[in-house]
Amino acid sequence: MLHIEGLCAKISGKEVLKGLDLDVKKGSIVAIMGPNGSGKSTLANVLSGKPGYEITAGKIEFNGQDITDMSPTKRGQAGLFVASQYPLEIPGVTPIELMSAACQDLPSEELMRRVELVNKELSMPDSLMERGVNVDLSGGERKRIEILQLLALKKTMAILDELDSGLDVDALELLASMVAKASKDTGMTVLAVTHYSRLLEVLIPTEVHVLVGGTIVRSGGPELAVELESTGYKEFEKL
Repeated sequence: MLHIEGLCAKISGKEVLKGLDLDVKKGSIVAIMGPNGSGKSTLANVLSGKPGYEITAGKIEFNGQDITDMSPTKRGQAGLFVASQYPLEIPGVTPIELMSAACQDLPSEELMRRVELVNKELSMPDSLMERGVNVDLSGGERKRIEILQLLALKKTMAILDELDSGLDVDALELLASMVAKASKDTGMTVLAVTHYSRLLEVLIPTEVHVLVGGTIVRSGGPELAVELESTGYKEFEKL
């Protein structure tokens, strides 16, 4: 599903990713963990095609297609969705309008049916759907809007950048369980970027990779996340 080979990337002239290799199988749930400043969010932003990040070496393949130089819009159309750590405000554009623009071939009636179905679990008031995307919303509300988009648009791969940031325990359990269920029911692939293991107690990964200094330094199963919760990342500081 996702193949990353020798990926090097910089922002503001500083190299952050340094020869990163990663393979994510279709339908799997994979976690990227690491200390602050290790390059986790940079990886998510580079995968989304966010402006300002320069890929200096390596390649990114998604579903067998080279997307290294592909625009964010094209990546989204290919089925890739990135839930940002800090979702941006889009004044004057409602969530429904944004989703309609992102999936123009989907009839409006079907889109509304999907939105209503997903929102039965999210329980967001209509007022949030009638204002500009993320305008005057709390961090938790913004995360709910992003998960709504992900599930209503039925993307084939989700990249979750610090989904647990800014969420209370109940909200995190709800959103993570909805993503886990979608992965199980539809085969959606998930790459979860996180600093802590509490997200992974619900969104149980098949693989866990530790990212330090812009490269993966250790890999394992879900037990690795449990280990990191107790030991932290000190053993990797010397690497």
